[in-house]
Amino acid sequence: MTDADPSPAGAILLTPDGSRTALSARYGEAYGSRHGAAAQARHVFVEGSGTQVHPRPRVLEVGFGLGVNFRATLADGERRGVPLEYVAYEFDPAPVAVLREVAEGGMGADHPAWKEVLAGWGGPGPLWVKVPGVSLTVHFADIRTAPLPQGWATALYLDGFSPARNPEVWTEEVVARLASALAPGGVLTTYSAAGHVRRALAAAGLTVERRPGPPGKREHLRAVRP
Repeated sequence: MTDADPSPAGAILLTPDGSRTALSARYGEAYGSRHGAAAQARHVFVEGSGTQVHPRPRVLEVGFGLGVNFRATLADGERRGVPLEYVAYEFDPAPVAVLREVAEGGMGADHPAWKEVLAGWGGPGPLWVKVPGVSLTVHFADIRTAPLPQGWATALYLDGFSPARNPEVWTEEVVARLASALAPGGVLTTYSAAGHVRRALAAAGLTVERRPGPPGKREHLRAVRP
């Protein structure tokens, strides 16, 4: 989520890989990469965390956004026939019409779990989805204060809006909270490659590495809980 865009707030943006993203009215920045929203979801988050080879992935996501990372993970789990547990936090939910339009014809869009997301989006309190093989909870809460499952996640997708637009998500204090949610050997991955983000990950006790980035980006960060 690093792409500021001059388009009107809420505009749907078609990206070069055929997937869509949209512009956030609050942050004035695209939810996903304009160089390929689906490509970023797969490369940075699903593959960057090793989720595509995990037999029982438990994913925690910061910034559910338009659900692109969830749908990419959902499609991978369905293809491999593995169960998926997914917990996400979203502070500023997008309108359900935007989620529906961005997903149309894309990966995971026909999965029963995604249809349940669209059916329940916008209701009071957390959104719970449970279909065969998939459990999803979306908390509409501030990640800085929301209770987190401790030592639980095999993968953590840190996908808040950019440090320039949403600096509160990228502080050492928040990153340390996120690190505590990782299971031993769990992987935190993010599209950001900023030096202060790398230092915050290291200060949280994680082993940090730079990894080649998705289209349009030279590198991104991957961090492992020993």
